[in-house]
Amino acid sequence: MVQLDPQMKAVLDQAAAAGGKPFHQMTPVEARQAIDTMFAAFRGTAVDVGKVEDRKIPGSGGQIPVRVYSPTGTGPFGALIYFHGGGWVIGNIETHDATCRELTAGAGCVTISVDYRLAPEHKFPAGPEDCYAATRWAADNARSLNIDPNRLAVGGDSAGGNLAAAVALMARDRRGPKLALQLLIYPATDCADDTPSQREFAQVSPDYILSRADMEWFWRHYLGPNDKSNPIACPALAKNFTDLPPAFVLTAEVDPLRDEGEAYAEALRKAGVKVKLKRYNGVCHGFFSMASMIDKGRQAVADACQELRSAIGR
Repeated sequence: MVQLDPQMKAVLDQAAAAGGKPFHQMTPVEARQAIDTMFAAFRGTAVDVGKVEDRKIPGSGGQIPVRVYSPTGTGPFGALIYFHGGGWVIGNIETHDATCRELTAGAGCVTISVDYRLAPEHKFPAGPEDCYAATRWAADNARSLNIDPNRLAVGGDSAGGNLAAAVALMARDRRGPKLALQLLIYPATDCADDTPSQREFAQVSPDYILSRADMEWFWRHYLGPNDKSNPIACPALAKNFTDLPPAFVLTAEVDPLRDEGEAYAEALRKAGVKVKLKRYNGVCHGFFSMASMIDKGRQAVADACQELRSAIGR
């Protein structure tokens, strides 16, 4: 029997009272509307940062919208290129505005939030290519962004954690840019969806926010029939984990993605990569975005900021 954190249970009870279907019973359009509503409910008072600027940058599929958050101070700063969660199908810069503000202020870094192309309109590899292009752009434009190109990190939650791991692989194999950290927040790493935690939380959403059935729905929208063995889609399938940047991997106990995130951390560690892994007990997938409502979410954000300061701070 799952022992939920009381604050997590209160959030879930509130969501249950509001009704709504699990993601796998929605269309992508319905799911996008649902996630916008959900994240609006999670959003607390906006954290102040030095400056926020919306820009469009070049990508292989056209212009990529990004939002650049700068901390107070003089710089040059370290930079986090952040990829939002949402199963590669839902979510956007707005849903993750609060998180990016918290990371910017807490870590004292520039955060570049990437509005990459979404499936099913833009299937793999559109998302990771946009995310890599944004990372490359940050390095190439470091001076104008007031960042140090030697202090770059990538990060993201859920599908965004998948994209951060993919970009770390791409940056290694494409010879740059050099990354100082990969911040992987309950990352999806393998479309097989066949771990004990995937089986434990197979059909329980929206009770616990995300289920195995939801993940199967997301993967179907994201991948084509020949993409399932590609390590840029499923980083757990990479044949070589050496020479990757250090990683901070955060997992949630009540989450179908728990075991694959922890297995990915172990694969990195076995390859000689410096890894820090932390599981947060009693909380569900998405808790990192609930820092305004859940103490463990607040603690996870603080932990991420500490790791960012250590990796890309002055």
